Parts: sequence; C-alpha cells; structure tokens
Amino acid sequence: MNRTIITVVGKDTVGIIAKVCTYLSHENVNILDISQTIVSDFFNMMMIVDTSRMAASFDTLASDLQAIGAEIGVQIKCQREDIFNKMHRI
Repeated sequence: MNRTIITVVGKDTVGIIAKVCTYLSHENVNILDISQTIVSDFFNMMMIVDTSRMAASFDTLASDLQAIGAEIGVQIKCQREDIFNKMHRI
C-alpha cells in the first residue's frame, strides 16, 4: 500500500471536501482516514489515502490538488507517509 498524507487548510467555504474527494475518486485514490475541523471560520482537514491503484504519478497528484486548492481558496499539500513520519519523528 502506498499511503499519502493530504492536508487542506484555509477559509471555510461550501464544497471543499466534495471537490477534493471527487478528484481523488476520479484518480482511483482510496480514502483510508479523514479528519476535519472548523475553528473560527478556518477549515482544516487531514486525510490518509492509498495511492497504490492510482494511474497518475505522485507529482501529478500533488500539483493537481494544489491547483484545485488555488481554485477554491485553500492550500492543499501532499506528502508520502514515509517522509511525513521521518519529518515528525523526534
């Protein structure tokens, strides 16, 4: 399994989750876990996804999601799980 961490942060608006999840579905990316909160009108979401059946490259996934984020006014970042774990290990 190829797991990727996706984070979405920005001003809350209608359709953020729908836009991201629709894109992931079209790319055959399975959502394994999702957590979302809204604090003082700011939206924060973290997803763990399985990209093992995705046809596109990781770089394409990351740039497409970044473009979707720009379109809807949020920042979307992707990191491979192994790199995420190494960066957050102390």
